[in-house]
Amino acid sequence: MRTSRHPHRTRTHALLGALLASLTTLAALLGTAPAAHADTTICEEFGSTTIQGRYVVQNNRWGTTQTQCITATDSGFRITQADGSVPTNGAPKSYPSVFNGCHYTNCSPGTRLPAQLSAISSAPTAISYSYVSNAVYDAAYDIWLDPTPRTDGVNRTEIMVWFNKVGSIQPVGSQVGSATVAGRQWQVWSGNNGSNDVLSFVAPSAIASWNFDVMDFVRQAVSRGLAQNNWYLTSVQAGFEPWQNGTGLAVTSFSSAVNTGGDPGNPGTPAACTVSYATNVWQGGFTADVTLTNTGSSPVNDWKLGFTLPAGQQITSAWNAGLSPSSGSVTASGVAYNAQIPAGGKVSFGFQGTYGGNFAKPAAFSLNGAACGIA
Repeated sequence: MRTSRHPHRTRTHALLGALLASLTTLAALLGTAPAAHADTTICEEFGSTTIQGRYVVQNNRWGTTQTQCITATDSGFRITQADGSVPTNGAPKSYPSVFNGCHYTNCSPGTRLPAQLSAISSAPTAISYSYVSNAVYDAAYDIWLDPTPRTDGVNRTEIMVWFNKVGSIQPVGSQVGSATVAGRQWQVWSGNNGSNDVLSFVAPSAIASWNFDVMDFVRQAVSRGLAQNNWYLTSVQAGFEPWQNGTGLAVTSFSSAVNTGGDPGNPGTPAACTVSYATNVWQGGFTADVTLTNTGSSPVNDWKLGFTLPAGQQITSAWNAGLSPSSGSVTASGVAYNAQIPAGGKVSFGFQGTYGGNFAKPAAFSLNGAACGIA
């Protein structure tokens, strides 16, 4: 619920330096370690930054004058300071979030949004949250729809998917029933906040991470008369609405792709691709051999394959590609000798990693922002 805007070295030193240089060179040859990345802290009211060269992280403090700071990471962000509180029967303090698309003229790099709903075949996304207990908040995935392909202002319809809520808060409007969407059961709420219609889906218990198709929820809005197929998807956003405190809340990983079909030679449409992901798993460790096939009729240059590692998994080494970061929402990039995939061609790379708990494979892959099939 928002109306936001939104340097004389000793012999020992020399030996150590030489050893470090050798290790760095070896890592580069193997394509193991991602480039160092300094986390960025934002305390400005509507300050933002980009991560992974494709998403925007925004502070978006609009409902309070108290200080709020967030720190953007390689894979998401965390709230590092959240002062004050507001009444729980009104609007929240803010909506710090990470997004794909356009928000008040701030568009994420290379986004395919806005896109007309009728042209979108799928919009796969993955999100992981980290929660705290000493705050009142919701963890919400937002989907914004409008009759026009606008990149500024408030859209006509907002879909909110509440992964978690803590405290005596509720969505806009009133509960109008329940529904099964994307294989999960939800409480459904509907209302208007004075600026836009709001359709909310509230999980009956907290969800820490999930991969799903945004279009499953969009179709719900269309079927309920809150959008039409000739409308546009303008942005998808994942973050928190805090009413009280909020320090420590984090989006630990985020990925989003929009598949509209078409020719991979056109930068405005996705590349056609499939991914084979073969693993060898042992207690606490695994290897993954990935084969990416360009099934389109044009070559793909400077390929980047995005996927989200399940929680608890971390990459320790890699070959034939550069991978960054080592956990969460990962991007694999081609190296000098395999940066282009010819039409009908394929490229293979792999990595070794560790894991905790039950082992699982990534649920979705995207090539240069477009969804791939899984072979």
